[in-house]
Amino acid sequence: MYCQKLKREAEPLEKAPFSSEMGQRIIKNISKEAWGLWLKQQTMIINENHLTLFEPEARALLKAEMEKFLFTDDAQAPEGYVPPVK
Repeated sequence: MYCQKLKREAEPLEKAPFSSEMGQRIIKNISKEAWGLWLKQQTMIINENHLTLFEPEARALLKAEMEKFLFTDDAQAPEGYVPPVK
């Protein structure tokens, strides 16, 4: 399948991550590799912004960031993020 995020052919996801219109859009356009990249980005966003996922505002922020990360070139690390020293 052609992955919109990676802009190349890649292994597809095995199933939609959500049972919604967005889930269908992801399964048709986003590869397993790109989804893995999103999960790492999502963890960083949750941790850096101290999000509590039962709050509707936090879920709305994550949904917007997910769409931006997967379907545009506008995604960035959270403001103030400093990568860990290796």
